[in-house]
Amino acid sequence: MEINVLIDEGFEEHLDAGWLEGIAEQVLSLQHADSKTELSLVFTSQERVRELNRNYLGRDAPTDVLAFPMLAAEEESGFVPPPDGIRHLGEVIISYPQAVIQAGEQGHSTEKEIAILVTHGVLHLLGYGDETPELKQQMQAREQVILSHLGID
Repeated sequence: MEINVLIDEGFEEHLDAGWLEGIAEQVLSLQHADSKTELSLVFTSQERVRELNRNYLGRDAPTDVLAFPMLAAEEESGFVPPPDGIRHLGEVIISYPQAVIQAGEQGHSTEKEIAILVTHGVLHLLGYGDETPELKQQMQAREQVILSHLGID
């Protein structure tokens, strides 16, 4: 599995790329993803996430995590996957400042909040949705199973 971690300037001292890769790899493994799977995790500012949310999803509001799946775009466009055999899932973009805020509101560590957001984003890349109450409940149940396996309750 290939996990690319990109951390914007100013947030590098707060995040451990190896730990982040490990979280994403464990989520993929628990979901039985192919070993030839690739995704990117991006940690950035609230402003950048809000801009992406507005430009790509039409929501002019801050948010904690965005997921941009490649597979859906490939399938819709008829795009032929690259010959390298690697399944390119897409990108998970997380607002580090929003994660800090939410951790404080929830009364747990920023690391726990980041693990929750990474798990949530990767599940979106794998096709999980939360657009309806039923889908949201299914996704939250899967998140809890994964977080429990990760030792995060």
